[in-house]
Amino acid sequence: MRQKHLEMLLEQVRGFSSPHPSKEQYSTPAIVAAELLHFAFMRGDITDTVFDLGCGTGMLAIGAKLLGAEKVIGFDDDRDALEIARANADRLDVDVGFVCSRIDEVCGKAHTVVMNPPFGAQVKGSDRPFLRKALELSRVVYSIHNAGSTDFIRKFISPSVITEHRLIDFPIKRTFKFHTREMQVIKVEMYRIEKR
Repeated sequence: MRQKHLEMLLEQVRGFSSPHPSKEQYSTPAIVAAELLHFAFMRGDITDTVFDLGCGTGMLAIGAKLLGAEKVIGFDDDRDALEIARANADRLDVDVGFVCSRIDEVCGKAHTVVMNPPFGAQVKGSDRPFLRKALELSRVVYSIHNAGSTDFIRKFISPSVITEHRLIDFPIKRTFKFHTREMQVIKVEMYRIEKR
C-alpha cells in the first residue's frame, strides 16, 4: 500500500472526545502516522505482532494492521479513548485488539512497537516509561519525540541504538484552552530504535 493511500484511510480515524492535557492527548495526524508506519513497513518491521503503546484512539495500531501486520494490539489507560479506537477499527474493518492498561503494566512480546508517547511538555519525563517499556517488549521501536531529543534518547536507551531518525512536521489542531491558534506546526523527530 502506498503511503498516500494509507494516509487517506487513516483520515477516517476519529480523535479524542475529551482529551486530557496532563496526558498530552493530541491525536496523531494521519499524515504523521502514515509516514511513521510506511517508514517501518519499508524496513520490514510491520510484520508478526505489533504493539502500539499509548494508542489513544487507535491511529497507529489501525495503520499497522492495514499494512499487513499479523497481530496488532493497542494499549492505553483511557477507557473512553479505547471505545473510540474500537469503533475506528470497526469503521476501517480491521481486527485490532485494544487493552486498557497503565504503561508499567503492559506485558507480552512484539516484533515491533510503534508509538507517539507524551513528549513531556506537561509532565516532565512522561516519555521515559514508554521508551523503557517499548524496549522491554520488542527489539524494534518506532517513536516520535520533540525535535532536539536525539542526545537524550541516545543516552536513555543505551545500550540500544538509534538506527535512523527523521525530522518532520507535526500539525497540532487546537485541542485545549491554552492553545491560541487553530493549527500549529511543530518539529518532531521520528526514531527507529534497535534493542542491543
